[in-house]
Amino acid sequence: MSGELTRPVLIRGGLLADGVGGDLLRAEVRVAGDRVVEIGPDLQIQGADVIDAGGQLVMPGFIDTHVHVDALVLDPDAQAAMTHQGITTAVLGQDGVSFAPSPPGSGATEYAERYFAAINGTHPTFRGGGVGELLATYDGTTTLNTAYLVPHGTVRYAVMGSDDRSASPDEVAAMVRLLEQGLDEGACGMSTGLEYAPALSADRDELVALCRVLSSRGRPHVSHMRGYEDRAPGALEELLDLARATGVGTHVSHFHGPSEVLGPMVDAALDEGLDVTFDSYPYLKGSSILALVALPAWLPLADADRTLAMLQDPAVRAMLPPRDDEWPRVTVSWAPGFEWAEGLPLLGVAARLAMSPTEAALHLLVETKLQVGCVFGFPPGATEHSMRELAQHPVHCAGSDGLYLGARPHPRGWGTFARYLGEHTRELADWSWPEAPAHLSTTAARRFGFTDRGTVRPGGRADLVLLDPANVIDRATYDEPRTLATGVQAVLVNGVPVLRDGGLTGALPGRPR
Repeated sequence: MSGELTRPVLIRGGLLADGVGGDLLRAEVRVAGDRVVEIGPDLQIQGADVIDAGGQLVMPGFIDTHVHVDALVLDPDAQAAMTHQGITTAVLGQDGVSFAPSPPGSGATEYAERYFAAINGTHPTFRGGGVGELLATYDGTTTLNTAYLVPHGTVRYAVMGSDDRSASPDEVAAMVRLLEQGLDEGACGMSTGLEYAPALSADRDELVALCRVLSSRGRPHVSHMRGYEDRAPGALEELLDLARATGVGTHVSHFHGPSEVLGPMVDAALDEGLDVTFDSYPYLKGSSILALVALPAWLPLADADRTLAMLQDPAVRAMLPPRDDEWPRVTVSWAPGFEWAEGLPLLGVAARLAMSPTEAALHLLVETKLQVGCVFGFPPGATEHSMRELAQHPVHCAGSDGLYLGARPHPRGWGTFARYLGEHTRELADWSWPEAPAHLSTTAARRFGFTDRGTVRPGGRADLVLLDPANVIDRATYDEPRTLATGVQAVLVNGVPVLRDGGLTGALPGRPR
């Protein structure tokens, strides 16, 4: 790292939205090393590298509470997509599936890479091992700080393989040991993906045992629930039951559904004394693996080879439930070997292949060995009103759920934070400017135990964002999803400028945890 990049930094002439609340404060911020050391008016330069804010806003660095860059955080394009939005920390290990822990001989990394190929991609160097070994790959190799959740599905696979059954007491004990080891090695909590295999087979006893470990250490349970939209109330109640049984802090991933039902459920849980937070992104389309949309849970989805063999059987195909109401809402985003299909609606792919939509979906899945990503519209009941109402809740955090593979990924990876700032803060006034850091940074820092992040204060981590409130906006669309956001002028990570005058500096000061 060059001497220029490690000089003290002085941000002059800015309006500070410090994450504590209250009015904007005209103040200057001095940074030395990786810390904010002084805040006040008319600070002396004292040899510092001066960044002129010109009356723009200074905020704590943004925390993406749910993003899938477990491999791609090492990719310059994904780094640019996030840094241009002001993101300084990414929370990895989401939805219960990622690369570690993977004890020797368990095949857990291979399972995660294959099952979530369209979501997390392939890590360029990690081929198995513990959480600490995976975290080491993020040290000084990216523009972002990283944090990691022990992924329950990967842990379950490491202990039980792809078995879709309840775990025995001995198997639960083995999972507990792997969770404890992952937390010892630096993980900030545990994620579950209760719609994904093999975690969808987990029963209450298994989840209670794991959540008790988290509760004892003050670490959160972060969950992709068993369902969303009309299934969200029942799925949320399962998480609240685990919280009541164990005292675990609970965070719901990409929370969406009827706000008139879900909001009061969250309020009642908070009134009860439960520690509940959630994240969301400001779009009415989602993105995942096509297998989640197209295939029923009774297939052994964690065992790709077995699933593929079953899909060759006409009798099995005849048993697959119809998805005719879903196909018009599905667009292919990533399909290795079928790049021509990326960005096409599934109905268009079916027409090109002269197949029915169901036949086309199965053809893509079989030919790619289940490795297909898709973008899908939420059901008709999903509304802009519900999305905005939930995003205004005081325990809401921003999470992009960003996916970065394929020619036409969901634009949320390039736009979530800038859209919250430009559209929802400036244009719609869903938040005030002093309130925005709570949703983009402060609440997340508390949730994940980042005690030195989330506010701008002397002694705090020098993760900082300078943005133009009049012009910050997302530019990514479903047709042009890889378009960078604009309006973020400078970003510091651990006191080092990684974005300056709207352009990347080339510095890679990111650290794990």
